[in-house]
Amino acid sequence: LKICLDSLKKNSKFNHEIILHVNEGVDGSLDYVKENNFLFTYSEKNAGVCVAFNQAVKKATKNYIVLGHDDMYFCPNWDEVFNNEINKQDKGKDFFLSGTMIQPFDSYINLDCGKNYKEFNEKKLLNELPHIKFNDFQGTHWQPSLIPITTWNKVGGFSVEFSPGLGSDPDFNMKLWQIGVRIFKGLGDSRVYHFGSVTLRKKGNKIF
Repeated sequence: LKICLDSLKKNSKFNHEIILHVNEGVDGSLDYVKENNFLFTYSEKNAGVCVAFNQAVKKATKNYIVLGHDDMYFCPNWDEVFNNEINKQDKGKDFFLSGTMIQPFDSYINLDCGKNYKEFNEKKLLNELPHIKFNDFQGTHWQPSLIPITTWNKVGGFSVEFSPGLGSDPDFNMKLWQIGVRIFKGLGDSRVYHFGSVTLRKKGNKIF
């Protein structure tokens, strides 16, 4: 979480409204969020990503929301790329945009800069980024994702039936498709480093 928040502070062009959802928070994260006066919502038990997104978005006051995870490091200019694409869209139109994940395993961009926060090599990541070329693409359902808040409200957010979260991304996009969204565009130059679904797959979690 600290790495994620630090990357947003260092690598964002714009001043974002950051809203966190704390699941359990028994590792000290709840205290950290309170002590640093972050805007947040809270679940005493691990309610999963669907509940987390839905609760946090209720506090949003801006025109667009970006959904992301605490195991993501937001790379330089991630938000400027999003903003440039927003400016290309017709005003009032529903759309879904995503960034592109860099991951330490086979994926869109495969680059091993550490599989957990202890191993994270930020210097390597920043040095390699300018040399990695990746095109925009259609058909994405990944985070970080960006949609207008009005679009979110039309579909009512994520379906809690998919809690704690596996399968919830394509379901959310199907809900968008059913209201007429046809732009599901991934932006190759808006990038995050993703450590990889630690919360959903940690030992002891039950996936229904």
